[in-house]
Amino acid sequence: MAKNYKIAVLPGDGTGPEVIAEGMKVVHAAAEKFGFTIESDTYDWGGTRYMREGTIMPDDATDILRKYNAIYLGAIGRPDVPPGILEKGILLKLRFELDQYINLRPVKLFPGVECPLANKKPEDIDYVVVRENSGDVYTGMGGVAMKGTPHEVATQVMTYSRAQVDRCLKFAFETARKRHTKENPWRGLSAEDIAAGKTAQLTLCGKSNVLTYVFNMWERALHEMAPQYPEVKINYCHVDAICMWMVKNPEWFDVIVTTNMFGDIITDLAAMTQGGMGIAAGGNLNPEGVSMFEPIGGSAPKYTGMNVINPLAAVLSGAMMLDYLGESEAARAIEKSVAYITANKLKSLSAGKMGYSTSEVGDLVVENL
Repeated sequence: MAKNYKIAVLPGDGTGPEVIAEGMKVVHAAAEKFGFTIESDTYDWGGTRYMREGTIMPDDATDILRKYNAIYLGAIGRPDVPPGILEKGILLKLRFELDQYINLRPVKLFPGVECPLANKKPEDIDYVVVRENSGDVYTGMGGVAMKGTPHEVATQVMTYSRAQVDRCLKFAFETARKRHTKENPWRGLSAEDIAAGKTAQLTLCGKSNVLTYVFNMWERALHEMAPQYPEVKINYCHVDAICMWMVKNPEWFDVIVTTNMFGDIITDLAAMTQGGMGIAAGGNLNPEGVSMFEPIGGSAPKYTGMNVINPLAAVLSGAMMLDYLGESEAARAIEKSVAYITANKLKSLSAGKMGYSTSEVGDLVVENL
């Protein structure tokens, strides 16, 4: 009997509905091709609802979402909504309440995509960033005293428990091991690489020379867990050095694991090295619960309704969702189709310069599955 998956679709704001429509088009085509079915319900949660009704989503939103196998999210954001309202009201709220404690960001340069780094090829940029997604300064611990006076004091606390660190590191070690034992879109070494003796590498990105309490705990946890994964080589790098090497020698990296704030920063840098936000996919994962998949680029409101925005980040997020659901063959087919059209069809990844409309790019991916 064919498997059936229930997906909650949150198209979001701006061009979010346009790219998610193409992503769903590809997901349904892959489902038909590989023998499973997708049911979806669409929810209008986000900035547009906020402007219309004064609420971002209903109070029981997380209870509703727990009934699904996965969540497929478009872009959230409107220029007429003050910063922080939507980010805290939907993105952080869902991540925390659904305990999506991993943010997974594949960094992959596709053939034909212009890379801003000189002489770098697809084989040079193919790694994964595992970002801890539940702690750090994002928890909101801190406060303000004497606000509005010359002596105003503001604090925001970087906070982590050992349990948060351990579960994130376990996921990162497992990801590093799996990248070199199974073929799928988010795992890097080929059989030839493995035969040649290449091994998995997990790099902890931190700032242990300044943030001594937090990163002493992360480093101790890393070294204590490492003996369980003898096939994974471990490494450490300060966050400022990571930024340098991601530009100069991205081929050095395999899996990077880091904290919430550092991960937020370095993954945007990584996205630019792979050709920009328009092809950067991401997932907010609860390996024991409901996970949410989204393109990394913003809502691009100036292109709304013009059918010119690049949907490939949403398409690849859909592939990540299928891989997470266990449909790895379908995910591989989507990724290979994207690689084919970036190499042979698209003139650019920029809005209005692709040589195809948004919907035509979705059609191309479907045609080449």
